[in-house]
Amino acid sequence: MKSMALSLGGEAFLPQGAIAKRPYTIIAIVAFALVLGGWFLMTNLGLVDPTFMPTPQATIKAAGALFSGSFVIDIWMSTYRVLAGFIISAIVAVPLGLFIGTYAPLNALIEPLMSFVRYLPATAFIPLFILWIGIDESEKIALIIMGSLPQLILMVAVDVRKVPHDLVEVSYTLGTKPSRVLWKIILPASMPYILDSLRMVLGWAWTYVVVAEMVGASSGIGYMMIQSQRMMNVSNIFVGLLAIGFLGLLFDCLFKLINKLCFGWSAQGR
Repeated sequence: MKSMALSLGGEAFLPQGAIAKRPYTIIAIVAFALVLGGWFLMTNLGLVDPTFMPTPQATIKAAGALFSGSFVIDIWMSTYRVLAGFIISAIVAVPLGLFIGTYAPLNALIEPLMSFVRYLPATAFIPLFILWIGIDESEKIALIIMGSLPQLILMVAVDVRKVPHDLVEVSYTLGTKPSRVLWKIILPASMPYILDSLRMVLGWAWTYVVVAEMVGASSGIGYMMIQSQRMMNVSNIFVGLLAIGFLGLLFDCLFKLINKLCFGWSAQGR
């Protein structure tokens, strides 16, 4: 505990300070333990109605029943839909965001339009997508793309603008041609920020897949949750929420690991 206190002292409480990995992990575990403990106490002491919030024990029991059934397939289907929509969005958004953030005419052409589209709620497109595409997998993936693509384009453009202009000027001084600045200077310098934006948008994609699976689906975590709601099975709903949370945390840690391995020299990769 003494070493942990030393790690937290001094610069740790300064603005944008840092702490070592071990105390960071301990604090994160304590945060989860506090939430779990509060949940356990509220439900087991009768402070909340179990009809609306099950106990941790009931949730664990429900998880066991779900995983012995088809819940693994539901998790796989939701993950597939999220990754399909997210990867398509990333393939389109990253190059487009790079061009928008680098070239002012393209910025004037595309950014105002994307700023308009990103305020349109993706869920409002569900009736249109059902009419245009149907209720198969394409409709659910399209909803995820609609919710992720405009946001990601603008975020990548902002990431590109974080590259110091002095770095570009130095590249000209060293003889880099303007046509190669984007690929030789701006792209490598902005990649740590872009990877961080991809991590954030992947989290949003999980919110859209749950909504998509509540309409015209026969599998997925969202489908399981809406079916449980109709049966007033709140324990299953909590299992679905926890499953999404743990999956999101897994992908989040994966992105951070990739950023650290590939861009350890940057602030995002530390």
